[in-house]
Amino acid sequence: MAAGGLRLGAVAIDGADLYWVEGRPQEGGRYVLVRRRGGGSPSDVVPPEFNVRTRVHEYGGGAYVAGGGVAYCANFSDERVYCVAGSAPPVPLTPEGAWFYADFEIDSRRDRLISVREDHTEPGHEPINTLVAIPLGPGRPGHDDAPPSAGEILASGYDFYSSPRLSPDGSRLAWLSWRHPLMPWDGTELWVADLGDTGALVNATLVAGGARESVYQPGWAPDGTLYFVSDRDGWWRLYRSGRSDRSIEPVVRNAPPDAEFGRPAWIFGTASWRFAGASRLVVAYTRKGRWRLATVDVATGLLTDLVPDLQPHDWLAASATHAVLVAGFETAPDAVVRVDLASGRIDTIREAAAPPPESGLVSAADAIEFPTSDHDTAHAFFYAPCNRDVRAPVDETPPLIVITHGGPTAATEPTFHLEIQFWTSRGFAVVDVNYRGSSGYGRAYRERLNGRWGVVDVADVIHAARFLGAAGRADPDRLIIRGGSAGGYTTLAALTFHPGVFQAGASYYGVSDLEALELDTHKFESRYSHSLIGPYPEARAVYRARSPIHAIDRLACPLILFQGLEDKVVPPNQSEMMADAVRAKGLPVAYLAFEGEQHGFRKADTIIRSLEAELYFYGRVFGFLPADRIESVPIANLDR
Repeated sequence: MAAGGLRLGAVAIDGADLYWVEGRPQEGGRYVLVRRRGGGSPSDVVPPEFNVRTRVHEYGGGAYVAGGGVAYCANFSDERVYCVAGSAPPVPLTPEGAWFYADFEIDSRRDRLISVREDHTEPGHEPINTLVAIPLGPGRPGHDDAPPSAGEILASGYDFYSSPRLSPDGSRLAWLSWRHPLMPWDGTELWVADLGDTGALVNATLVAGGARESVYQPGWAPDGTLYFVSDRDGWWRLYRSGRSDRSIEPVVRNAPPDAEFGRPAWIFGTASWRFAGASRLVVAYTRKGRWRLATVDVATGLLTDLVPDLQPHDWLAASATHAVLVAGFETAPDAVVRVDLASGRIDTIREAAAPPPESGLVSAADAIEFPTSDHDTAHAFFYAPCNRDVRAPVDETPPLIVITHGGPTAATEPTFHLEIQFWTSRGFAVVDVNYRGSSGYGRAYRERLNGRWGVVDVADVIHAARFLGAAGRADPDRLIIRGGSAGGYTTLAALTFHPGVFQAGASYYGVSDLEALELDTHKFESRYSHSLIGPYPEARAVYRARSPIHAIDRLACPLILFQGLEDKVVPPNQSEMMADAVRAKGLPVAYLAFEGEQHGFRKADTIIRSLEAELYFYGRVFGFLPADRIESVPIANLDR
């Protein structure tokens, strides 16, 4: 889980070179830019003290760009942008200060980077997001005396910007922008402007988007045609816009009606399509939670699946002959792979975990649909216990762990997750729920959570557990629920508002007080609750009514909480308040806090300690002794 659990992402192609980013738990969660030259061996691009990560939107992404053998990266420790060329030390392009940068584009005609900038220079005020141009002078040979620049503003006035993308000839720029209270999967605007003689944007034109249309990943064809993904008809589909008449037409002619070609833009730099030469696209699309890799003939619009047993994750790059991506598989760890577009042959470049688990220890996902509240249907992936060395009693059904993913506008995928295998190899069944509000099932399914967060998501996880219990696939008297972030909120809401369904729970940096979160969170999500719950303060009573912290009197089972002490998304006081309240009520509770961790654990020691502590906790609650050698966990109010 820890030693081999690399986080792979952000693949890119620069000539014959391949780039990607690795998150390394054994190096304190540091993100490292890696390059493979030609067919050689991978090597680190940045020095050991460098962490290729940005804090824009707090979730980051888009932390580097590469071109001509040179990389430009954001460094997490100071949030400055650096030029990394060859073996020379990184050269800062931006000055020290409270500016964060992400989502870079190289403007080689004007010797600059175009980037999203988040300006935190006014304490006590919401940061200002803009598109800026950063001169490349300091990073060029012979320009060592050029001063770093915080960037020249190209576009401003919106609350958020993303995806600045230059046309092939460098004459036009496309980008996305949106305003509070929208999130990028609610509504964005796609703009295109010409670049004038001075490099400024002129003749800006709105191409698509609005408050009820989410546009994702704008980009350009080799011939200068603008492509983008939009959910204007209720599903994220691929479109193109004509330059002269601004007409918009769908690209794929034979796509299944329930296919989606986009993702919620939680982070920068993700991609679901790329051009592979002038006449072919490589695309990723999802149906009922499962992603597929395919090609599209630009002239005919025909979609052809490429590799059936491979599932693309958030990043995709392509050349005329190959696709490079981070791929998931059902029974093997994620990997950076190179796929031959003619034969479908897969060359594995870097695996997230090595060696992969042996056969007989891996549980494969079973997609299920189940009835839920409001006469509706929800989706999930079920994993049966699997361990070749152990046989369960024939008359016993397994305890069930219900997983609630974060977001909540995110989704779980049926690919190999070491965390799930940790549980299934120890005798637990697992159900990973794509409750209403999850992406990948169309806009209408996403919007079923609007105004009903803490209601329909909770109903779905409860119905999933009961559905599996009724089917004889899980023990209805040994139900556990766990989740992180927004999934932590769903976990806490299920435990407090529906006592008696679950017998134990685990919250990772979960939300316990919706009102406190509304008053103390970062800019990107500062109005997110307005669509999920209601406008604040007008709906203050609803915020309080749906906050687990105010329903401790209804909680009836043991709870363990985990928290990073540097978390800016869900501050530590959320978990601390919950632990104190449960302790005061007299229920068994454990609280583990970790120095140096933010939102989502990245350090090997933290990953190991939290998972083992959770297993130890369940052992104490349900009266079994884990086979693992585990350091004990202090559990208040537990007599056993």
